[in-house]
Amino acid sequence: MQNVALSSAPGLLPITSAKNETREYFFWFWPSLNQTGPKEVAIWFNGGPGCSSLIGFLTENGPFTWMDGTPKPVQNTYDWRNLTNVMWVEQPIGVGFTQGTPNITNELEVGEQLVSFYEQFAETFDVKGWDIYLTGESYAGFYLPYIGNAFIKKNSSDLPLKGVHINDPILGDGIAQQAATAVPFAQYWQGLLGINDTVMENLTATHEQCGYKSVLDKYLTFPPPQEKFPVLKDISATETNTTDPCDTLSRVVGEASTVNACFNIYRISNTCPPLGSVLGPIASDYNPVPNEIFFNRSDVQELLHVPQGWAWDVCSPDPVFPNATDKNSTRNVDLSDPPAHNGVLQNVIEKLGRVIIGSGNLDALLNTNGTLLALQNMTWNGFQGFKDYPGHGFFSPFHADLSGSPSGAGYVGKWGHERGLTFYQIQLAGHTVPGDAPGASYSIMEVLLGRISPEDLGKNRNFTTQNGNG
Repeated sequence: MQNVALSSAPGLLPITSAKNETREYFFWFWPSLNQTGPKEVAIWFNGGPGCSSLIGFLTENGPFTWMDGTPKPVQNTYDWRNLTNVMWVEQPIGVGFTQGTPNITNELEVGEQLVSFYEQFAETFDVKGWDIYLTGESYAGFYLPYIGNAFIKKNSSDLPLKGVHINDPILGDGIAQQAATAVPFAQYWQGLLGINDTVMENLTATHEQCGYKSVLDKYLTFPPPQEKFPVLKDISATETNTTDPCDTLSRVVGEASTVNACFNIYRISNTCPPLGSVLGPIASDYNPVPNEIFFNRSDVQELLHVPQGWAWDVCSPDPVFPNATDKNSTRNVDLSDPPAHNGVLQNVIEKLGRVIIGSGNLDALLNTNGTLLALQNMTWNGFQGFKDYPGHGFFSPFHADLSGSPSGAGYVGKWGHERGLTFYQIQLAGHTVPGDAPGASYSIMEVLLGRISPEDLGKNRNFTTQNGNG
């Protein structure tokens, strides 16, 4: 592990400059392999809320990847350091190695604290004025628009935000984004899910009875009606803790789990046996191999400059929004409005002109049509939604030297771009696109950093950092 220590900067930094500040975020900064490259930093965020960004570091886009069920890490051919300087940040307080007592209520505070932390980082590592790119997945769909908005409001030449990318995000109303699109998702993937025709007919009837079909028929169109979409019925758990029949996502997951005992909502193509992870189990997932959790190893913690013996969890067992209250309170309640609903994401798109949102088509938790539905309900740069379906062919360059980290190549998905927003979908990726389709994700980073244009995603080409096709 010593060579790693020489080439990166891990540690804890206070989130403010106050002398009595006890709250600290953990970060792991890795310089670009291109020493003469642009002065810029890409910052990666995982979601949750409450899950560690080291998930991405170890299994998606870091210098090496240690995939589930494999005996050791391998060098990552699609390491983002080939493109730029990268930092993985654990936040908010309560996640991973972070220090201090969680005390936030909403995403405005998330944004303020991250910007303040980054100011301390920029001062410490002399990167003030370097271009900043935010990227992440899942609940980062809430985090990053608010964080991006906080950078924009700061309006500092020391903190020049240039672009934002989020894959498989939660952006809008969870009922519309998840329940309303769950049955069409199951219909499309019925053969893979193994759901029989009788069950599917029942699910389809429920989809229609709950009004979801009529909503999708009218509003998941290109262009959509230039009006706000109707608010769908609240399907939160009742006082008796019974599932609402219109919670179709839970019903689809239940049926799929009956057929496939190892069903994975994040990547529906997974089957038995489940594979052990050195990150440890997420939530109640069964971890079949008693691996030592990588980030709880004493040698790793020494390298990372964190308190020895710290009990690191891949996702926090405690709330990271502890001051939030709600009538249907769950483990983590975020009182913020969805960023696609209140102008936050709109402002980021309009101010930056370089925002990318994508989806893995095997993700059942936050499926592609749900994300598109949220975007069709949002106005940016003078028009609501995409005028045309983002259906251009997405080409991922071939790469002969896989070095233990293979990735699909050729035409692997679809993309579209309108008015400063790029949308893409990758057919054989799940919730974690950089891990499932690292070549495609690498191409998206090339767009985010301005190395290629969105239109280049449709071209048979090489990566900008190495040859792949010839």
